[in-house]
Amino acid sequence: MADSAAAAEAAQPATVGQAVIPLVNRLQDIMARLDGDAAAGVELPQVAAIGGQSSGKSSVLEALVGRDFLPRGPEICTRRPLVLQLVRHSAPEEWGEFLHAPGRRFHDFEHIKREIQSETDKEAGGNKGVSEKQIRLKIFSPNVIDITLVDLPGITRVPVGDQPSDIESRIRTMIMQYIKHPSCIILAVSPANADLANSDALQLARLGDPDGSRTIGVITKLDIMDRGTDARNFLLGNVIPLKLGYVGIVNRSQEEINFNRSIKDALAFEEKFFSTLPAYHGLSQCCGVPQLAKKLNMILLKHITDMLPGLKSRINAQLVAVAKEHAAYGDAAESTAGQGVKLLNILGKYCEAFSSMVEGKNKVSTDQLSGGARIHYIFQSIFVKSLEEVDPCKNISDEDIRTSIQNSGGPKGAMFLPEVPFEILVRRQIGRLLDPSLQCAKFIYDELVKISHGCLTSELQKYPILKRRMGESVSNFLRDGLRPAETMITHIIEMEMDYINTSHSSFVGGSKVVQLAKHEGLPLRGPTSLSAHKDGIAISSEMQLKSSIENNVQLKSERGQKSRAVFARDATRGATAEQVSRFQMISCYCSTLGFQPDTDAGTSAAGGGQKGNSLVGGSLSNMPGPRVLNSLYSMIRLREPPITLKPSENKTDQDRTEIAIVKLLVKSYYDIVRKSIEDAVPKAIMHFLVNHTKRELHNVLIRKLYIENLLDEMLRETDEVLIRRQRIQETLQVLEQAHRTLEEFPLEAEKVEKGYSLSEYTTGLPKLAGLGNRSLS
Repeated sequence: MADSAAAAEAAQPATVGQAVIPLVNRLQDIMARLDGDAAAGVELPQVAAIGGQSSGKSSVLEALVGRDFLPRGPEICTRRPLVLQLVRHSAPEEWGEFLHAPGRRFHDFEHIKREIQSETDKEAGGNKGVSEKQIRLKIFSPNVIDITLVDLPGITRVPVGDQPSDIESRIRTMIMQYIKHPSCIILAVSPANADLANSDALQLARLGDPDGSRTIGVITKLDIMDRGTDARNFLLGNVIPLKLGYVGIVNRSQEEINFNRSIKDALAFEEKFFSTLPAYHGLSQCCGVPQLAKKLNMILLKHITDMLPGLKSRINAQLVAVAKEHAAYGDAAESTAGQGVKLLNILGKYCEAFSSMVEGKNKVSTDQLSGGARIHYIFQSIFVKSLEEVDPCKNISDEDIRTSIQNSGGPKGAMFLPEVPFEILVRRQIGRLLDPSLQCAKFIYDELVKISHGCLTSELQKYPILKRRMGESVSNFLRDGLRPAETMITHIIEMEMDYINTSHSSFVGGSKVVQLAKHEGLPLRGPTSLSAHKDGIAISSEMQLKSSIENNVQLKSERGQKSRAVFARDATRGATAEQVSRFQMISCYCSTLGFQPDTDAGTSAAGGGQKGNSLVGGSLSNMPGPRVLNSLYSMIRLREPPITLKPSENKTDQDRTEIAIVKLLVKSYYDIVRKSIEDAVPKAIMHFLVNHTKRELHNVLIRKLYIENLLDEMLRETDEVLIRRQRIQETLQVLEQAHRTLEEFPLEAEKVEKGYSLSEYTTGLPKLAGLGNRSLS
């Protein structure tokens, strides 16, 4: 088909129309080989005929060709877009060629009609269905002008046959896909026997071309208008103005078509019609098919000239983009050595991209944080901030502190504030730092996994097996790096727990703690002294002991004092001085312990009677001193100790002082450890996980993946990639050919810019006896 076109065009005279429009036709053929996505953005200049069903579009196209070749009928006939390229040549013969049947010439136009019908039924079905897929037909004839026309399906409202219920909206959408582009000239066909204000073609044209700068109005069927009416106002643009104006034509009726009335006879009738009706006198420039052909050719030439610079830029830009994508895909078949080099290059680029993303040297995103910036955010805004928000005494209650203090005293009790409670509590709080530190390491691990997934995604997409194995190798390597990081973090926490360094310069101890406690308004009764020493804090309990003794001696109720007074008086009656002295000692000791001796027993002892039941009397009169004391103890009934013992609920001032001091010590030392952890944990993660990965990832990937007998398997491409490479190669060839074709335009375009005279190029339509080729003037 292309060879035929080239041969036909070679014999043409070098006129402007014959030079420029054929080149556009060649571009149409070249770009037709591309699919919709590849051809997007490269819209070539063309003329699209639109109109309602049975508006006369097909008759207009046949009149321009001068032959019957389109399916006709009262119902919808055009059911697929028909791209019609008219090529004028000097040879006497005429023929047609279809793009879907390359190398085959159709000399019989009836065969062309049947081929169009067959291809339509093949794609859209045989029962009035509609399809968007094009049919491309090229007609070579000495009686045509060089032009490209697109015959689109007519607008219909009521679905018939296999047409869907939304057939009207579908056809309108199909038409808009063509006429919305600035490169398209709209041929809006409207019948004269209908109201022009309700024309479907003009309505759609206004949507695609709001200012009317590229719309030509064609008014058909002028010969069947009601008697007494004419289309003069329509043709003059008085009803609906268009910048490119209107052209009126006379169509063949269906009866004339059925009786095979020729185009030549129809043109003769049209000439006679316009010349005999006075209403159309003076409108020769806008009446008849020859004037329509001239007007279309002139407008298309000017349109091509206007569109040419932008068209070149778009094709060049698309050529560069496709060439770049083709280079990225590379060659399909390579030797083993070539595959090895390709794999090494991929691994090297991958590791380089990984390090660049971690260091922030890759493409910097302005939408969100990525790569190393996210790692820094986790360290400073999540890990450090979370530790700073923790209250070191949150899980330490006053009862915990009191219990630990009392437990550390053992059976003797503590004379000074011991160090053990402080160490126990501060170790427990330091241990709480382990979980967030390990969680921080896990967060960094997850970020590194995300970074690894974002490296070379486009290149690895071609090799799914390699991508999967690289993902597994990187994940395992990162997991191996996470373990020593977690181990080091655990050791850091354990080191802080194993040695409580109270000699740290920032640790607040000794008299400073007491001063802070006083500053916080804690009651400090008595001259409790706090002495600092190397290993901790010792608190003197001398005043506490003295106060305790005084309180125990004074714990006597009024009743107890009275009883003991009587007991003392009765016990001295008739007793020797030694007995009285011993009795008074026992009575005083019992009172100190809170026990009261039996007064009756004391009386008996003084009188020497009732020996069997009087322990005191017996002690004083018959038994030695120690046995009397043991007998006295046997009278005391002790309570069973409870299974769980808690400190007394009533806290003394001394208890409050000790609790406050322990809390201040825990807070002071916890802050020291927290700052150390905030610094040491990120360093451990960076050393054992992040930097280790950057240093060793390349070596690990080569060791794991560079296996000669697995190169072919890992570099095996998917079927989609193979198909895509083939399409890119075809697209590149098409665009290169289009680019070479465009290189032929500049000189010819310069001729067009100098002006175009219609007198030097006739319509190409058959010359009829008595029918002149009228000009626009």
